[in-house]
Amino acid sequence: MRCLVVADLHYSLPQFDWLLAAAPEFDVVIFAGDALDIGSFVDFRAQILVVKKYLSLLSSMTRVIFCSGNHDLDERSAEGEKIARWIGDIRELGVACDGDNLTIGDVSFTVCPWWDGPLVKSRIEAQLRDAALEPAQRWIWVHHAPPANSPTSWGGKRFFGDVELVQWIAQYRPSMVISGHVHQSPFIPDGSWFDRLGTTWVFNTGLQHGRPPVYIVLDLDEGTAFWLAAGEAQCIDLRVPLLRPAAGIETPPPWLKSLGRIADPSLAIPASAAG
Repeated sequence: MRCLVVADLHYSLPQFDWLLAAAPEFDVVIFAGDALDIGSFVDFRAQILVVKKYLSLLSSMTRVIFCSGNHDLDERSAEGEKIARWIGDIRELGVACDGDNLTIGDVSFTVCPWWDGPLVKSRIEAQLRDAALEPAQRWIWVHHAPPANSPTSWGGKRFFGDVELVQWIAQYRPSMVISGHVHQSPFIPDGSWFDRLGTTWVFNTGLQHGRPPVYIVLDLDEGTAFWLAAGEAQCIDLRVPLLRPAAGIETPPPWLKSLGRIADPSLAIPASAAG
């Protein structure tokens, strides 16, 4: 299984267009939150409509997993907690989303919502507890915020990660946790796009503007993770203990060469996704 991981596209339509072009190369596309941008001049409702179109198109090409991030929250629950109510609609598009546990082959995925208070937090705890009752060869969590006190959540002056996530990882020991949220972590001293807590690999894509977005590819069959950013390409072996720094990519796999041939998406924006 080969998974394409993105996060924090923040309503960058050229990056969404690139994602549509790349998706057929992968068995699963994992979007680790913040599809929307609360700071955009585009009306939030319009952003939601356009992003739903992209997710629908992606779902017609491959399996898609999407978790909410803090920029995706559009309402408050009856209890006053911020929630991403619109994300419940994308399940009808065939997209696995907040609150879902699903199995693809020998891999179990748990898709966690962004939590803003004790009620959603308790739902995540119940979700993890239920998923743990059905063990799989690999268990991957999609959770927008990375764990606290990890290079994947280092912001340059302090950590911006989730303390509770650290505790959940220690309790349940998933194979991997896929996140985003802290944009600069992979690009600054003492930060990183990968980490390991016990036996759990942790990833944060980071954010760069322009095309294509920063992305991670998890080749689960080969036991390799790749990180691709502007001017940078790194990989790590998931079958060995944590080793820094990551290695360069000496022999690009065929799928990576294919991605390099994707046309500039600004030249041909799909009409059905342009809103």
